[in-house]
Amino acid sequence: MFRLYAHRGAAAELPENTLAAFRRALDVGANAIETDCHLTRDGHVVLSHDATGERMAKVPFAIADATLEDVRAWDVGRGCGARDVHRMPTLEEAIADLYGIPLNVDIKSRMPGAAERVVAIVRRARACETTLLTSFDVRTVRRVRALGYEGPTGLAQAEALALLVTPLRVLRRFPLRGVAAQLPHRQGRIDLGRRALVEKCHALGLELHFWTVNDPARARELRALGADGVMTDDPRTIAEALRDGRHPT
Repeated sequence: MFRLYAHRGAAAELPENTLAAFRRALDVGANAIETDCHLTRDGHVVLSHDATGERMAKVPFAIADATLEDVRAWDVGRGCGARDVHRMPTLEEAIADLYGIPLNVDIKSRMPGAAERVVAIVRRARACETTLLTSFDVRTVRRVRALGYEGPTGLAQAEALALLVTPLRVLRRFPLRGVAAQLPHRQGRIDLGRRALVEKCHALGLELHFWTVNDPARARELRALGADGVMTDDPRTIAEALRDGRHPT
């Protein structure tokens, strides 16, 4: 099944990484959710792309220095001018609200114990099967795997680079761990949306997801190439385009 990941939820319509944005994304056609997490000072895993509340809540304070009670007081809709108040959810709340929906969690926290906390939460919720854990930081991803995480993991940034530059015959001999490569569809002037890359991933047993795709024609093109999914800020528009094959007006 082709995965239409709502990148931080329906971020084009509602404050990103909030329960409302996740629900809206599913309502308009996404079938998977991508989100990011950080660890608070008192050990709670909360969903936020940024390490601080500056952009979304207009609070110049690091999540790592805040308690859960602190971040609960932040209105993360302020940064985008939302009328309603929006709170930063915990990972537990998101899993409960989205139970059974494929969830991609990018562990952005570099605090000691972050991987352990995330894995424990997902296990306790019995959501390993539907929760893909990943991080740009290879040490974090390796720690998740070392913990014996029962669910899928994505390639870290260094592993993704190895995928791009290492010949297929070598990767077959020394396989990468993880089940999914998640790459930008373009990197500067380099177009990564190529059939050869899709075929290389599939030959290695990897899914290939592209981010962040907000252009309907590009989303259709990547799906036609055989990509396994795309991440988008605008799931309503992209879902409509993928559903009927037309560029929405």
